[in-house]
Amino acid sequence: MSISVGEKAPDFTLSNQHGEDFKLSDYLGKPVALVFYPFSFSGVCTGELCELRDNLGIFQDASVELAAISVDSKYTQAAFAKAE
Repeated sequence: MSISVGEKAPDFTLSNQHGEDFKLSDYLGKPVALVFYPFSFSGVCTGELCELRDNLGIFQDASVELAAISVDSKYTQAAFAKAE
């Protein structure tokens, strides 16, 4: 499935690093920034996600929910979140 920039994203549910569900439709009517990254602990992804973390206040000030999505397991994501 592919969508174009500006199109509405289809609803989905994914588990976060704590095993809790993140359901896109829970944020209906609110701005959400979806960030897709291929692998935790890779140099480029780590740098980009740390930049987002360091600037999280910008998203919070604008009331934007930031969600980073990876193909990694929740265990890898939890270790990455703890390390970074």
